[in-house]
Amino acid sequence: MSTGSGTIEIFEITSGEVKKVKDIERPNSFKCGTFGASSDVERRLATGDFKGTLEIWDLEKSSQIYITKEHSDIINSIDGIGGNTVNCGAPEIVTGSRDGTVKVWDPRQRGKPVANMQPMKGEVKRDCWSVNFGNSFNDAERIVVAGYDNGDVKMFDLRTMSLRWECNLKNGVCSTEFDRKDIPMNKLVATTLEGKFHVFDVRTQNPSKGFAQVLDNSTKSGTIWVARHLPQNRDIFVTCAGNGQVSLWKYEYPEQRSRVDGQGVACGVAGKLNRLQRMVVSSQPINAWEWNRDQLGLAVATAYDQCVRVVVTTKLNLQ
Repeated sequence: MSTGSGTIEIFEITSGEVKKVKDIERPNSFKCGTFGASSDVERRLATGDFKGTLEIWDLEKSSQIYITKEHSDIINSIDGIGGNTVNCGAPEIVTGSRDGTVKVWDPRQRGKPVANMQPMKGEVKRDCWSVNFGNSFNDAERIVVAGYDNGDVKMFDLRTMSLRWECNLKNGVCSTEFDRKDIPMNKLVATTLEGKFHVFDVRTQNPSKGFAQVLDNSTKSGTIWVARHLPQNRDIFVTCAGNGQVSLWKYEYPEQRSRVDGQGVACGVAGKLNRLQRMVVSSQPINAWEWNRDQLGLAVATAYDQCVRVVVTTKLNLQ
């Protein structure tokens, strides 16, 4: 609940055992967090809470090193970039809030965001449920994609500070993720309510049709809460459903990823989805999943049953 306190619990895995080593308590509940703008050496965690506060933590010292409150409501989603990637621009954090705004922050600058994407005057403020970075393959290019409660997906170009593309998926967008953040845009997954997710081929953008996509609605278990790509293979990703089911997917590219339409303009061609495996691992919805970048198949997941799970997926090197 938003009136409760928040705790960051820090665990370590030693000899196959998971052990809590310390925790950090705060007066407000945490909603989201990311290490994306920090290096593995610094281990600085950026968090968003139910009061709209962004904080950055030094976990080694259990101390807060940054705080700002520019959102007027819950920070639903957070992502970071630049922490572990060479030549992809400044370290930055993006936050999406119930107040309808998407804000980009540079941790080296205190106070105000470096970019603020908000509704035009007179527009309805939609609850932003998901934000992610992508297309950050050099010092200049960077994209933010945001998903909203009414099904809108918006792609913001931070280099030109413009809305590059938008569409509506007809259901609230719970999760979005590029298959890789630090390459020219390749694929984007967006998961929604009612057990659906969309995979967009974002290499080719048609002026009128947008991006080619493939839709999966085979999951009959309510919301698809999250999708996460395997760091070692960007064509494999996992989806986590409302009944605690985890599905492992592989995207298969078409023979040609683009064609010329009747107007002589390039148009993308969507591929196919192949489900590799599925398993129910919780009695409650799984609301978060993160793969380990170093150990193939190692992941951590949280669910609404108040459990943190360490998961191992085998034979991924054979895909």
